[in-house]
Amino acid sequence: MSYEKLLWRGTVVALSLFLAISGNAAQPPHKTQPTKAATNAPAYQAGLEPRAIEILKASSARLAAAKSMAFTAVVSYESPSRLGPPLVYSTQSRVLMQRPDKLRVITLADGPRTEFFYDGKTMTAFAVPENLVAVADAPPTIDAALKVAYDTGAIYFPFTDVIVADPYKDLSEGLKIAFYIGQSEVVGGVPTDMVAYVTGDVFIQIWIGTDDKLPRRVYAIYLNDPLRLRHVLELSDWTLDGDVPANAFVSDNTSGATRIAFARPDATDAPGMKPPPKSKPSKAQ
Repeated sequence: MSYEKLLWRGTVVALSLFLAISGNAAQPPHKTQPTKAATNAPAYQAGLEPRAIEILKASSARLAAAKSMAFTAVVSYESPSRLGPPLVYSTQSRVLMQRPDKLRVITLADGPRTEFFYDGKTMTAFAVPENLVAVADAPPTIDAALKVAYDTGAIYFPFTDVIVADPYKDLSEGLKIAFYIGQSEVVGGVPTDMVAYVTGDVFIQIWIGTDDKLPRRVYAIYLNDPLRLRHVLELSDWTLDGDVPANAFVSDNTSGATRIAFARPDATDAPGMKPPPKSKPSKAQ
């Protein structure tokens, strides 16, 4: 059975349950005999469906062709609670990018406001409530800067795959399975094509605009995670190749901030992160 039929079958079952509850609640349920599963149904063969690959390539090409882009990213992720079932946390970021060497990410909520600026020469990470700023030299491309930001400062953006130079190249390197699910008119207020794929150890379902080829929602589960916690990325407010102010990638709020090392939070031995040496106690006079 195709995934389109599975999707339709699920819709029919849900509709039937709704009608049974709302219209026939007073009637006793009819006993039905269990039916045997069909034995001649062909098993699904995992692979790369051409239609799914075509949609992924078209979206990647649209993103790669943009000289600049702006969008809002809302990231929701699950984390185990003390009771067991996971809690959901969300952050909202406003992203502005200009190829090949400009990036700004303003994370507004939930949690402390943070700002990240990359201007082709330096990276600046600013923790606004604490008034702490870290600045480091950066390589001359967005892709390389993102890698340095992660390796050096443990800074990672879940929408990285959207802003790299060649999104499909990054995606396809570990691509194992891809199939087309169907269409939706619920996500992003536009018609979207739904595709599921496995790249590396991550299972992803993505909603891509049917007409504009822009990603609207990304749903991910890490297959090696025993809890199968879910991560959801919502993308909206898209502007491609819009006007970008010349000073958009330089922070003007950090002049009075305390300077700290651009280092991973767990790198307690990084330069600038060591506690001051203890002075030897002086002898009493």
